[in-house]
Amino acid sequence: MTASDAVGAAHAEVKAEIARTDTKTSLLLAFVGAVLLGVWTVAKDARLPLAALVVGGAAILSLLIALGLLLFAVRPNLRGHHGFCRWATETPDQVGEGLRADNRCVDIAGLSRLAMVKYRRLQRAVDLIGAAMLLLTTAAVIAIGGAA
Repeated sequence: MTASDAVGAAHAEVKAEIARTDTKTSLLLAFVGAVLLGVWTVAKDARLPLAALVVGGAAILSLLIALGLLLFAVRPNLRGHHGFCRWATETPDQVGEGLRADNRCVDIAGLSRLAMVKYRRLQRAVDLIGAAMLLLTTAAVIAIGGAA
């Protein structure tokens, strides 16, 4: 494998990781939305004990924070200095010069940093969703009568 092939493979890998992160994030956004809708549907007309309301409220807060993290994970980075973001500020001649130069190593570094930010937000959101599921389960047990 030549150095150019290795750079091309690394560039493609980083772009694929960003796409995978965005896919996971979109699925989690749908999941969190469904959970919030389900909780609302079940809890809106029920008379719940105070303990269930407190624990359930903490779960909802966790889900809302996770939702924010997920939204920030898929938020476009328009200040990037690579790809089409850079091209939007250049003249046609500058775009042509940039395309003739091999800037993939610069792109790999920038995109890798972007992917890591997305992964950290996704990881935190998943942790919060897990905590919220535990809290919702606890609230359900309390509401059903597991704790007085």
